[in-house]
Amino acid sequence: MMKELLLRYSRGRIVLLFFLITTAVYAFMLTVTLPNLIRFSNGLQPLDMLPTGYSHAYVQRLMNALGNDGRHYYLTVQLPVDFLYPALFATTYSLLFAYLLKRMGKAATPFFYISFLPIVAGIFDYLENVGIIYLIKSYPNIDTAATAATSIFSVIKSTATSVYFVCLLILLVYFVIYKIRAAKSQSHNL
Repeated sequence: MMKELLLRYSRGRIVLLFFLITTAVYAFMLTVTLPNLIRFSNGLQPLDMLPTGYSHAYVQRLMNALGNDGRHYYLTVQLPVDFLYPALFATTYSLLFAYLLKRMGKAATPFFYISFLPIVAGIFDYLENVGIIYLIKSYPNIDTAATAATSIFSVIKSTATSVYFVCLLILLVYFVIYKIRAAKSQSHNL
C-alpha cells in the first residue's frame, strides 16, 4: 500500500512542492530556532543536532545551561516546528527517491525500498522529539533510561538519514548517467 501511494504521488510538481516546503522549514530551524537554542545554552548543541547521541551528563549540562527560558523555548518554539519537519522530510524524500526510480523504469526493483528510509528517519525523529519533551519536563530529575532511549532514537534517526542521502547521491549520479545515455541513444536514432 505504501509503495502504491509513493508511486501515485511521485510526480514532478508534487515532489518539487514538498521539497520547497521542507527546505523552507529546515532553513527556518537552521537559521532561527536552533541558533536561538544555542544562544540560550551558551554554545551547547541541542539534542536534535547530536547525530552520535549524548550522555546523561550532557543532557543535564544542557538543561542547566538552557535555563527556564531556554527550556521553555525548546518546548514552545523548536519542538513544534520539529514536529512538522519529520512528516515533511519523510514525505519529500520518499517521493523524490520513488520519482527518480520511476523515471528510470526501476520502480519494480528492490532498490525501491530505499524510499522507505526517510519514513524510518521520520518515525525516529518523532520518538526523539517525544523523548526530548519528557527530558525537559522531568528536569531537574532527568531519568537515565529516558536519556539513553532518546539518544538511541537520535542515533537511529541520524543513521537512517545518512544512509538515505548516500543512496540518494548514488541514485542521482546514476540518474544523470541514465539521462545522458538516453539522450545519446535518441540522437543516434534520428
